[in-house]
Amino acid sequence: MKKFSSYLTLIVILFASIGYSQTPITIKPSTTKHGPERGSLIIIGGGQVTPEIWKKFTELAGGVDNARIVVVTAALGDSAGFKPESVEMVQRETGISNVTLLHTKNLSEANSEKFVSALKKATGVFFVGGRQWRIADSYLNTLTHQAFLEVLERGGVIAGTSAGASIQGSFLWRGDTKGPHILIGDHTQGLGFLRNSVIDQHLLRRNRQFDLVDFVKTNPQLIGIGLDESTAVLVQKDMLEVIGKSYVAIYDYNTINSLNSNHTVADKEDYTASNGPFFFLSEGQKYDLGSRVVIREKTNQPNNR
Repeated sequence: MKKFSSYLTLIVILFASIGYSQTPITIKPSTTKHGPERGSLIIIGGGQVTPEIWKKFTELAGGVDNARIVVVTAALGDSAGFKPESVEMVQRETGISNVTLLHTKNLSEANSEKFVSALKKATGVFFVGGRQWRIADSYLNTLTHQAFLEVLERGGVIAGTSAGASIQGSFLWRGDTKGPHILIGDHTQGLGFLRNSVIDQHLLRRNRQFDLVDFVKTNPQLIGIGLDESTAVLVQKDMLEVIGKSYVAIYDYNTINSLNSNHTVADKEDYTASNGPFFFLSEGQKYDLGSRVVIREKTNQPNNR
């Protein structure tokens, strides 16, 4: 488990990351703690995006015939950002024809009404993978950032894989320009679609499952989410559901500090109880981000007489 040299430094960085100076972003009151008031988030851990994830994205964007998708390629850098492969991939995987590429590394351009015009009509946004700090450098606290939020407010969907997953959190994990091995780096503010959160990806594939533990332990207001490859979470309001082949790890302050000592709820297993500092959820399982409990699905049990 990686150790951090100073908890005070973490707290200072955290508050710096959520501070806003001059920005067009409008922070509206919300009844939710973490998820969007309206619309949906699909946060994908990298690797091969499964057909089930693409199907859900297409459905939430309005269906094949009605969806209008914007693909954000900033994470790739300029060497690949303007190439059409990402648009073609989304078209191929979803069957949606109305797909537009959005790319810049210029904050002035990202602050222009002309640049955000495609987002004004979008029903869905997809962030490709690469390096998450590039997305922050291109769009953080700009009119484009505000336009992303407005897609959600209209009931649309925002999805992203790998770097496009981490950027959806409020604290930007692995955001250093020197490399993803630096957990808390020179970029620490995400786009904040999932508020009060920190998101990691490629979790089990790259043996990262313990990396978030100490950070969440010293920042209890944050929920930590670690996603393995080919696995996603769908977030609507404060409800999270797992989609995909592998596992999602939840990092909650209470679990990390072993405060969940009662392993049963009404004589049934409590899935948030853990002998370790996090717990896993698999496909189909749901988690209430607001109350921080796993949702038990009701099953029709035969009466025993």
